[in-house]
Amino acid sequence: MDADSSRSLPSTAAAEFTQSGALRQNFGVGGRVHVDRPLPFLVLNRFDPDAGHSLAERVAVTSSAYAIWTEAEDAEAIEMVETVVARHAAQFDRFLLISLYDLPLSESLAEDAPALPDFVAHIGASDDEAAEAAAAALDDAMAVITVDLRTCTVEHLSRPYFEPGIETLIDADRTVSHISLGLPQNYRRPDRNGIYPQLYHELAIGVFDALLKAACVFIDRTSAKAPAHHRSLGRSAFIAAAQSVDRKLDRVCCSFDLLLSVSPINTTEALARFVSDKCEKPPVFRYRPLTVDPELAKRALYRVDVRTVEDPVLEHLFSEKRREVDQQLTMLECRNTDDFRFASLILYGAVEPPLLKAAKQILDSDAMASPIRDSVADCHAVKRAAHKLAARYREHDERFDPKIELRDDIAPGLMVSGGKLLISTATRMPKRRVDPLLQHEMSVHVLTHLNGAEQGLAMFRTGLAGYDGVQEGLGVFAEWAVGGLTRARLRLLAARVVAVDAMIGGAGFIDTFRTLHDTHGFTVRGAFGIVSRIYRSGGFAKDAIYLRGFKTVLDLVAKRHDLTPFWFGKIAPHHVGVVEELAQRGLLRAPVFTPEFMVRDDAKARIAKFAADPNFAAL
Repeated sequence: MDADSSRSLPSTAAAEFTQSGALRQNFGVGGRVHVDRPLPFLVLNRFDPDAGHSLAERVAVTSSAYAIWTEAEDAEAIEMVETVVARHAAQFDRFLLISLYDLPLSESLAEDAPALPDFVAHIGASDDEAAEAAAAALDDAMAVITVDLRTCTVEHLSRPYFEPGIETLIDADRTVSHISLGLPQNYRRPDRNGIYPQLYHELAIGVFDALLKAACVFIDRTSAKAPAHHRSLGRSAFIAAAQSVDRKLDRVCCSFDLLLSVSPINTTEALARFVSDKCEKPPVFRYRPLTVDPELAKRALYRVDVRTVEDPVLEHLFSEKRREVDQQLTMLECRNTDDFRFASLILYGAVEPPLLKAAKQILDSDAMASPIRDSVADCHAVKRAAHKLAARYREHDERFDPKIELRDDIAPGLMVSGGKLLISTATRMPKRRVDPLLQHEMSVHVLTHLNGAEQGLAMFRTGLAGYDGVQEGLGVFAEWAVGGLTRARLRLLAARVVAVDAMIGGAGFIDTFRTLHDTHGFTVRGAFGIVSRIYRSGGFAKDAIYLRGFKTVLDLVAKRHDLTPFWFGKIAPHHVGVVEELAQRGLLRAPVFTPEFMVRDDAKARIAKFAADPNFAAL
């Protein structure tokens, strides 16, 4: 502050900064200041506690550095802002205050009007070059935000908006710049009794991103250390509320295992009975008792208030995950009933015509393929190979230490549950299939679980909403990359698609079995295994995602997209941008483990060859 300031310098003891320069402190009745780390800006908002759903307040508390308060805390708020500015004076040549406020409600619409109020924002700036540049960047960013097919109209003020006391603070210190942003309330319903929540959410994300762009330009004009990306100015640490929400959601997620809960425990015995009945009677499956009461779990799920996380990106991820867990619990409620089929369709979707066409082409072209003779590996050989693969990963980092168990209560094959690899004691497979399947199960499913466990939020370990499709696609891609995606395996994946489509269409177990056995040449054991997976618990649509996901991954490779974001944890393709943003902000760590199949010379050559000449049909 200048020496002639009429306001005495506040004591930095009034704000309890950590050694790293972080601060999170409440003051008064409703005031709070949050500083994630030393930054040359602070977002301000003086809010009305009775107004509810203030976009200005919502965006402010999303920021990595903000102060919010009510009228009752004006004096304390100014002292706190002065303290933050003084704290950073030695680190930054200039400091930017950003005032956010809500514009008055529009009176132009009737209560039953179907249209939204005008989408107009007001921008003001102090008369220094850095503030004007930041305001121009904010103008450009706001102008491209689209809501209800309309972009934002920006009006410039000759004099910016000031919270009480802020103008005096700025006048007293010419190293402080200032911009103000007035936000429309076009997310409110015309009857004033509520909001349009999706519009509110989209506006919060758009405005927050625009503010980061403005702050980035300000830093570029005032410092030699401009960030490489504007999103790196966002929060670099999860607040306690976000971690609390994550823990509560994870507690519900970990209270049940969907795949184990819907998988039969008597598959081997059911096959023997099916054969003795000359393949004429549908099998009767038995299941594990549920470890959770779905209704009670849903109550716990919706007691979690995701709005407390102060970050629209994280709020959206948590909301997505909560909705997915809700759907999974609905499936458990409907287990072994006709409704289970429809519940699984909500989660996994129907078979789209192009996928069904591709599956039928694979089955038709390979219908007469001859089996290749090979020695057989039993469950013990698979377990030994799994331990060897885990040991190779531990040479890089000792944290790769999954549990590897033999189980007699699952169908023949391998399954990953959390971070555990489960191997059925009934497993027998060609030896040449052992490494590809372990690359699928351990180098994708287990690896992303372990990488996700290092991210600070459990949902990256258990999986963001909708991750299953590309996760299984990556698993099949791993098999292909190491040269282990045999024609028989590809036919099996195609048969799953055909069987899921038949199940959705109302075909019974026996009809679908006959289609695979009589029409497409699968053995009794092979056809039974496929159909049992699809008809378990009443009709499970999940198995179509393997071929679909594989095609998704190959499309990404063909477009030369980097697969690295998928190793941060269990994510869906639409989360790639979110992962990149959170990594830029320092909230996500680089993956600890890279899949072995991505660094093998033969795999790298195979991937490069496909990327240069992508041809799914020629695989």
